[in-house]
Amino acid sequence: MGLFDFLRRRETRGSTGVTVTQSAEDFFRVLGLGGGVVAGETVTLDSALGVPGVWCAVNFLASTMAGLPLDLYEQRDGQRRKLSGPQAELLGNAVNDEMTSYDWRLYTFQQVFTGGRAYTYIERDGNQRLKALWPLEPNKVTPERVNGRMVYHYGGNPQFTYPASDIIDLAFLRRQNMVDHYSPILSNRYAIGRAQAMQKYGGRYFSGGGVPPFVIEGPMSAPGALDRASAQVSEAVARANENGRVALALPSGHKVTPLGTDPSKGQMVEASRFMIEEIARIYQLPPVFLQDLTRATFSNAEQQDLSLVKHTLRRWVKASEQEINLKLFRRTNRRARFNIDGLLRGDFVSRMQGYATSIQHAVMTPQEARRMESLPDKPDSDELYLQGAMVPIGQAGQAPAGPADDGGSGE
Repeated sequence: MGLFDFLRRRETRGSTGVTVTQSAEDFFRVLGLGGGVVAGETVTLDSALGVPGVWCAVNFLASTMAGLPLDLYEQRDGQRRKLSGPQAELLGNAVNDEMTSYDWRLYTFQQVFTGGRAYTYIERDGNQRLKALWPLEPNKVTPERVNGRMVYHYGGNPQFTYPASDIIDLAFLRRQNMVDHYSPILSNRYAIGRAQAMQKYGGRYFSGGGVPPFVIEGPMSAPGALDRASAQVSEAVARANENGRVALALPSGHKVTPLGTDPSKGQMVEASRFMIEEIARIYQLPPVFLQDLTRATFSNAEQQDLSLVKHTLRRWVKASEQEINLKLFRRTNRRARFNIDGLLRGDFVSRMQGYATSIQHAVMTPQEARRMESLPDKPDSDELYLQGAMVPIGQAGQAPAGPADDGGSGE
């Protein structure tokens, strides 16, 4: 489809006055803008990050995923054993000579939560052993299916082509053809465009000292007199703002009529809160993690953490683990695993009660509980214990049976 085909295919939303290209994402990508025009605002990845709610959501999710420990395990006979060595060091600490594991994952998830896709090249040595991981610029990667197999073209001149086995590919949401993807920002450009327009209006309003646009009414008739009066009143408003005066003197017979509406009548506070909820829906985040504490209480704070892990982070943990294991360790019994235990620790009392219950019912050894609290190992504490005080209800109150009588009388 050519450029003029994009221009011919248009969609009009009469109720909102918004007109955009039907394939706006692709059209603006052709022009190098990477967005669309909504409510008079050009929505791009960079402009969307100027909306505090979007910035907070992307920064929070990306840094949370980057901060999770990433460990390497070996699975044998149903047992999982944590490994150390070069591969574990590469995944957990430094993916190459220039970038830490945290920096790699932070960049990766920043791209996923903005443009919707992130690519990483897997460098291997002559023996096909893992050597390094190198993140690629998403706007320079073109995925394509050739003869039924996925390949990735990277760069311009020269251009490199990599098979799927050499690329870690994480997408926010894939399109129907399983090659292209959706961007969370560009796919929701209407909501983000409204937020940008509201921010710009608020900025213009407060930059004018909180005075909305107005019309000057008076006995003036000549165009020159109208222009001079408008300039003089504007200058008077500016001087009043600088000097902190709240009163403005007007010539006799003149009147100022506000034009448009002020932010309070436009419900800007309510609209700002609604936009935070909209952005929270885009990223499936509880609003409290976008610093909206309207409905937050001390009693539900821990439940918000559980909701975050179960319904938001878990999907990205699973998607990342499976993609890494598919591309790096698919022919071995090694598996990478994110450790999310720290996010589910709860408060001190809840943790101690959980440990006590686990130890009493032979689920966890005291040694394992101490390690989860980063406490030193103690001897003779790596055994499973079982609470033995429970008896059938019919034997309640009876003395425990003693050692069996040997039948001897001593005579």
